[in-house]
Amino acid sequence: MTDRGLRAAVRALVLDENDHVLMVRLVFGHGAYWVLPGGGIEPGEDETTALHRELREEVGLADARIGGHVWNRVHEFRLVDADGIEWRGQRESVFLVRTARFDPDPAFDTERLRAENLHEHRWWTVDEIAGYAGNDLFAPRDIHVHLRAVVENGVPSVPFEIHQVN
Repeated sequence: MTDRGLRAAVRALVLDENDHVLMVRLVFGHGAYWVLPGGGIEPGEDETTALHRELREEVGLADARIGGHVWNRVHEFRLVDADGIEWRGQRESVFLVRTARFDPDPAFDTERLRAENLHEHRWWTVDEIAGYAGNDLFAPRDIHVHLRAVVENGVPSVPFEIHQVN
């Protein structure tokens, strides 16, 4: 097994005209998480190319207008992927994407989405996230705080830094 350290990833803070955020629900054996759409950066990709690919695959958003860099998140965890590579976490760059509200229509079929643990899409308000009392978790855990800051103040001059350990 090869230890690759932190996996490079990119995510989109997709906000509609009413400041609702689009999130995807990832389901694992140990629990379910609502996260921003996105994922790993493949060899040879830059962040923008990877984000365009991920948005097409996961939510069906083509030709997204990638906006400002809003936060970075380091998430420490242990994962062995299908290739036998062990990752000790992920470093995500999150970019704002403003768009009209749409019904997600992923390029990936249901089988492929499930293989990537993606089970659901949902538009949320910041208040719905802040008041959520269900069993699923949000990543980052305090995402509503960061969302509210972006909605109220716009893209920060310096991206927020978020560090989370599982």
